[in-house]
Amino acid sequence: MSGSKTARGSSAVRAHGSSVRTFRLTVPPVSGILRPRLVALGAVLAVAGFLLFCWGLTIGDYPIAFADVVRALAGSGDPGTVLVVEELRLPRALVGLLAGVAFGVSGALFQTMTRNPLASPDMIGLTQGAGTAVVAGIVLGWDGGLGTQALGLFGALATALVVYALAWRRGATGYRIILVGIGVAWICTSATDYLLARGGRFQAQAALGWLVGNLNGRTWGQVGPLAIALAVLLPAALLLGRLLRTLQLGDDVATGLGTRVQPVRLAVLLCGVGLVAFATASAGPVAFVALAAPQITQRLARTAWPPTLASGLTGAVVVLGSDLIARTLVSGTELPVGIVTGVLGAPILLWLLVRANRAGSGG
Repeated sequence: MSGSKTARGSSAVRAHGSSVRTFRLTVPPVSGILRPRLVALGAVLAVAGFLLFCWGLTIGDYPIAFADVVRALAGSGDPGTVLVVEELRLPRALVGLLAGVAFGVSGALFQTMTRNPLASPDMIGLTQGAGTAVVAGIVLGWDGGLGTQALGLFGALATALVVYALAWRRGATGYRIILVGIGVAWICTSATDYLLARGGRFQAQAALGWLVGNLNGRTWGQVGPLAIALAVLLPAALLLGRLLRTLQLGDDVATGLGTRVQPVRLAVLLCGVGLVAFATASAGPVAFVALAAPQITQRLARTAWPPTLASGLTGAVVVLGSDLIARTLVSGTELPVGIVTGVLGAPILLWLLVRANRAGSGG
């Protein structure tokens, strides 16, 4: 990365001790900042995610050795094992992996944009809005043949538009988005509870199975739309990273640096909403991943903001690891992954609230 092998006149300069390096290349004319700790963290998270991904594929009524799973992913090995891995177990693992990345990146975008560690799709009503739309479709029969994916996507997008419109007053600040989002989240939660109470027993069971966040029974039909959404929205989120960091300096400073604050904030909001909407539509509203993953990553990387890509990798590790716990904790029973992430994420939320209150910013 220092450019010594690729260009003349390249240089590498230490900054802030050994945690940050700046580099500049003359051919091609590129400059930037390299954070070795963040790069190492990303590599560790990628390896951990791959190991958890393969480990999850070994679990089932027909146990498969780890080495056989790796060979099956490469398309070799016993045909029966390849069939079980690729057709029966791979969709579940891929939904968990991709949804974890989407939740982690979305949480990092919202927390950076609002400069608040409590800002996440869980807290500002997006997942609750998706849940209300899905439950309404199941209980009231309003799905029109769309299915839970389309309903969840519609619910999250509609909720985001409502939150942004209500928070707008000559612009939409992160503080107002959070406050309005919390109110909208409770409205959606109350509407969902009413629909569950109104629905029949089987309708309520079907809705609850989705609301808690579940990877059971995932198919290739859930993998495709989520993979396409990530292929489009993840590069967009990374491209918005530089402009997003200027928003952390405040709207006035960001405007002075040439950032168009409201268009950038709207673009970040749409990107984050798209990620969480497709993830929620595929896996359900898996609790606390979007909240916890960026905060865990920020502390491991020792950065001033949640790193976007590393937060996505942390989200994948959290979802895949929680799914392993959910499938092995109780013998003969596969718990929904959202139960495990809720148990693990609730203490993190309490810690963030206590920490913010001690800092004088928690209300």
